[in-house]
Amino acid sequence: MGMTITEKIISAHTGDSEVHPGQFVFAPVDLCLGNDITAPLAIKAFEELGAQRLFDPDKVVLVPDHFTPNKDVVAAEQTAAVRRFAKKHGTRYYEVGRGGIEHALLPEQGLVLPGDLVVGADSHTCTYGALGAFSTGVGSTDLAACFAVGKVWLRVPQTMRFIYNGRLPRWSSGKDVILYTIGDIGVDGALYRAMEFAGEAISQLSMDERFTITNMAIEAGGKSGIIPPDEKTEEYVKRRAKRQFKIYKSDSDAEYAEVREYDARKIEPQVAAPNLPSNSRDVREYSDVAIDQVVIGSCTNGRIEDLRVAAKVLGDKKVDSEVRLIVIPATQEVYAQALREGLLEVFVEAGAAVSTPTCGPCLGGHMGVLAEGERALSTTNRNFTGRMGHTKSEVYLCGPAVAAASAVTGKITHPDEVAD
Repeated sequence: MGMTITEKIISAHTGDSEVHPGQFVFAPVDLCLGNDITAPLAIKAFEELGAQRLFDPDKVVLVPDHFTPNKDVVAAEQTAAVRRFAKKHGTRYYEVGRGGIEHALLPEQGLVLPGDLVVGADSHTCTYGALGAFSTGVGSTDLAACFAVGKVWLRVPQTMRFIYNGRLPRWSSGKDVILYTIGDIGVDGALYRAMEFAGEAISQLSMDERFTITNMAIEAGGKSGIIPPDEKTEEYVKRRAKRQFKIYKSDSDAEYAEVREYDARKIEPQVAAPNLPSNSRDVREYSDVAIDQVVIGSCTNGRIEDLRVAAKVLGDKKVDSEVRLIVIPATQEVYAQALREGLLEVFVEAGAAVSTPTCGPCLGGHMGVLAEGERALSTTNRNFTGRMGHTKSEVYLCGPAVAAASAVTGKITHPDEVAD
């Protein structure tokens, strides 16, 4: 029996000729990641272990992005602790103004490559599966152990395969693919499983859209999300890679826990209603829902193509007078590219607030917290109760095209109703 891409990557790291779902392994990592919320806890645990040095400073990355630029004294102290640790141990640290949101930043900088095994103390570490890497979130204590020994203990997951046949309709994107899928299987439909995405529709997607899909595997309970590398993947990484990498693909006789097929032509732009990402429906089913705020950004949809789509829909139109539009480029590089292309001017002229890179409102941190009774439409990844602010506020999830169109009309809107 053959192996899936996930099983091949894990077996390559353990040195075993093969691994099987359910097997426990202690595997070396190529990279481990912490941010300004999770790294301070990991640092504390690392020091309590009595560890004196990192297993490999080049394989540890620390990125302040959640409450940065620092929103208050507590956030400032957390970031300062991470900064001191990074300086002491000589590890990679991306300061505000020179980095961005971790899950957009690491692929952009060529720090994660196909075939890698990556762990991060953040649930959306599964994003890197778009590159053909096995990446998953861990707790801060596990991250501390990884800092010290460079290995992670895990159970080899079963794999679910999702095949999307045909072409997506106009305005539908990677965000719609994953929302549609989560709507089908539920928030626990892939619990502790690797979600492998394939098919004609996936091959047609850009890398930016693929990152969006794997980013939200965790919202279906997935241990990881992964897309087998192709020519687009290789083109993306070859421009960024500073070390060797290896591409793996699933064997034709690999065993899957489940295989699901979809007709991509039926995946219209989606909106997920509160309070779960699985409450996903065709955008037209929510056309009477008025909104107070729109957020375009995050590790899910803050990349350059997301901003291009939003700017295309906006054109020379203005944001509705009752709506706040907040646009957050995911990294400094994305911000600079959007500036060069004139996208930021489109947003500002439309009446949007453009922020420096930050997770900010996604987790109700800052830069767009909701008051009681307010309703937001957001390109972020979660819409749990109180996720973006008050427990009596609401968050609807969507892609950048729907977000931009809705900012113009003041209610949830299909892009066809706004775009030229």
